[in-house]
Amino acid sequence: MSTPKLVVQPIESNFSLKDKIYDSLKLAITSMIIQGHDREHRLDEHQLSKDLGVSRTPIREALARLEQEGFVRIQQRRGTFVVRKTKREILEMIMVWAALESMAARLITLHATDEEISGLRKMFAAFDSNEVRAKIDEYSDTNIQFHQSIINMSHCDLLNEMTENLFTHMRSIRQRTISQDNRVEKSIIDHMHIIEALEKRDTGLAEKLVRQHTLDLAAHVEKNMYDEIS
Repeated sequence: MSTPKLVVQPIESNFSLKDKIYDSLKLAITSMIIQGHDREHRLDEHQLSKDLGVSRTPIREALARLEQEGFVRIQQRRGTFVVRKTKREILEMIMVWAALESMAARLITLHATDEEISGLRKMFAAFDSNEVRAKIDEYSDTNIQFHQSIINMSHCDLLNEMTENLFTHMRSIRQRTISQDNRVEKSIIDHMHIIEALEKRDTGLAEKLVRQHTLDLAAHVEKNMYDEIS
């Protein structure tokens, strides 16, 4: 089995360099964590420096920050390694997300404006449930945006802070699973039902639908994925 390559994008110079390096590495590493490779992956600082087009010093600073957050493990004289997630850990992340996002849905019905909620419906105006698979990449991005918006529209700063790192993992999980089975078709139907409940300010139903939507993802992962790292 070939060694997986960390896919990172070059950094644009007109942004905060340290933050962009951190964000780029975090996204690439999280994607690798969720992919479930069966071998420990060592990060090559020299190659990362070349791929990102920056010196090794800010890369080391970003990796130190990522180690504090549990994404990588730095071992003296051995290097930096991606911290893999077990199937159980991935399922736990999804369960926690279900609880947090359902609370966000509750808060939306109580505090979000009508304009904010209507913005959720506009996200899916270009998608038809019968044809959405033909636009799978575009829909996947919109799906991620939808779930991020649910958190943001809660108007709860602490909830946003608590979900920041977890959302990075959830984004990779959703991106990997959205094209499997009939998940994409079910996803858009679920989203429409969630939006309708939010529009009606039906607090209990909105909370229930958002929670079940994520629990269905957990059931899919439990049944179909990551057995190689369980």
